[in-house]
Amino acid sequence: MRWMWIDRIIELDKGTRLVAIKHVSMGEEHLHDHFPAGTGPQSETAGTDARAPRPALPVMPASLIIEGMAQSAGILVGHANQFREKVLLAKIARAELDADAGPGDTLRYTATIQSLSDQGASTAGIVERRRADEAEFAPFGRIDLMFSHADNAMDMRVGGVTLPRENFVFGEGFKTLLRTSGIE
Repeated sequence: MRWMWIDRIIELDKGTRLVAIKHVSMGEEHLHDHFPAGTGPQSETAGTDARAPRPALPVMPASLIIEGMAQSAGILVGHANQFREKVLLAKIARAELDADAGPGDTLRYTATIQSLSDQGASTAGIVERRRADEAEFAPFGRIDLMFSHADNAMDMRVGGVTLPRENFVFGEGFKTLLRTSGIE
């Protein structure tokens, strides 16, 4: 994984449940593009001037929130078997987000294994959000995912190309995240 969309794992019950945290910061490049200040169409509540200046509205794209859950749940699935398999996201079974996340927000991902086999796993996930000025997390969305154990489900071959023997899914970024979260 090239980019990490979780900052820390705060709970891990092997083969059962993982809780991870993501702090959304203006230091993240993607927030500067979603959505920059400018001129252009306004919402219906902005008035009649369709070309009025628009303030910046930095939001974390939903696809990256889903990726944060995929990384959280993927670590949970991989950890269940000591990271012996290459765990690949196979399907987004459900992804529902109730609002946007922006700078200053903290996201909490809770992933739970629903089923686990030699071929893969299914997980249920809850996303909660805490605003900078709030003390408690509030429900924010639900993301249910399915994973494949690439080595077992595809016999190490994808489209005629042999997958590498090393575990390219759980690379140095994940190993660092695990170490800094106190996980062996």
